[in-house]
Amino acid sequence: MASRAIAPIEHRGENIKPKNVVGVEGGRNRRVLQDIGNLVINPADPAANANVPKRITRAQLAALAKAAAEKTKKSIPELVNGPNVGNFVAATKKAEQALKPAEPEVIVISSDDESEVKEKQPVKGRNIRERSTKKNARAFSSVLSARSKVAGGIMPKNFVENIDATDKDNELAATEYIDDIYEYYKLSEDDVRVHDYMASQPDINAKMRSILVDWLIEVHRKFELMPETFYLTLNIVDRFLSTKAVPRKELQLVGISSMLIASKYEEIWAPEVNDFVCISDNAYVREQVLIMEKTILRKLEWYLTVPTPYVFLIRYIKASTPSDKEMENMVNFLAELAMMHYATVSTYCPSMIAASAVYAARSTLERSPIWTDTLKHYTGYSEEQLRDCAKLMVSFHSEAPESKLRAIYKKFCSTERLAVALRTPAKNLTAES
Repeated sequence: MASRAIAPIEHRGENIKPKNVVGVEGGRNRRVLQDIGNLVINPADPAANANVPKRITRAQLAALAKAAAEKTKKSIPELVNGPNVGNFVAATKKAEQALKPAEPEVIVISSDDESEVKEKQPVKGRNIRERSTKKNARAFSSVLSARSKVAGGIMPKNFVENIDATDKDNELAATEYIDDIYEYYKLSEDDVRVHDYMASQPDINAKMRSILVDWLIEVHRKFELMPETFYLTLNIVDRFLSTKAVPRKELQLVGISSMLIASKYEEIWAPEVNDFVCISDNAYVREQVLIMEKTILRKLEWYLTVPTPYVFLIRYIKASTPSDKEMENMVNFLAELAMMHYATVSTYCPSMIAASAVYAARSTLERSPIWTDTLKHYTGYSEEQLRDCAKLMVSFHSEAPESKLRAIYKKFCSTERLAVALRTPAKNLTAES
């Protein structure tokens, strides 16, 4: 918050020139109060009241009429109704008008056409507003409309909001480089993208992979790990399975060894090897986990700094303005459902999975518009490009309540996650639409 400037304090005893005093050098050329009519007049002072104009009241007007009648030896009705009544009434009205404040003058602002320009027009009472706004009503309302579009929530066409404006003073947000960082992520995601590898796996299939992911979700919750760890774990599993055939009995070993690596990379306090052995019901011994860990790292050439869908999710959720906890949980629910299904991972790149999750979440929560210019700018995807992947996610959402693999569904049915899994799937993205 910018500090307010503090004015210097003048100390007593110094030779300071007085301000606003007439006749003093350096003072402003102002009139004293009595010169501008603000002097309080003492009613008891006749000299002070000599030149003060007074308004003629009805009682005083009656007194003047009575005095005139006595002077001319005529009665008041005769004076009022006589031939000189016009002069008398006109004179009294003129005197009364002289004491009234000057009528306001309004300068009418019109178009640039000289024929329409009028210098000054006296306007009376209640017609001031009507007459002054007739010609410039259109121009004034158009200015107000243009200035209030954003304030009133009516965004102009092709409006792109700066989602990093609030983080400009946060050094950790790296707002100066954030656009370049995500441009690099988009360029490098193809290097670690997982393609269809099940044809090279003779002993496992896509359903077994889904069972493994469902179990890893439970392990992830049990150890209270970061979301980054979960997405990196699945990336390591899929990349390893795409390079080496794995027997069915070792698939779970690949899963816990991958989570061990991801935990060491992402977590401050990673679970120990014995923790993974215990949670797998001692299906493997400690040495087997360590050997598999080394095998995975050699196959991946220690390449772990990769753009997972979560890297894009945090950026795209921020671009989905206005964002709230319900939107955030719905996006994460759909994204995790997508990661559990092999069809999504093997078909779409991480950034498209993240963008489609945001699109499907906005459709489910009936946000309008579903896809904004801000989202299109930061994701790089149009609504048409995301529709097929989003439809796939909505179909997973529809099947989740009846599925045997319910770890993700139960996770997002909790009040902690605002029970977003219980929401009705997006109707505009169902298979029939």
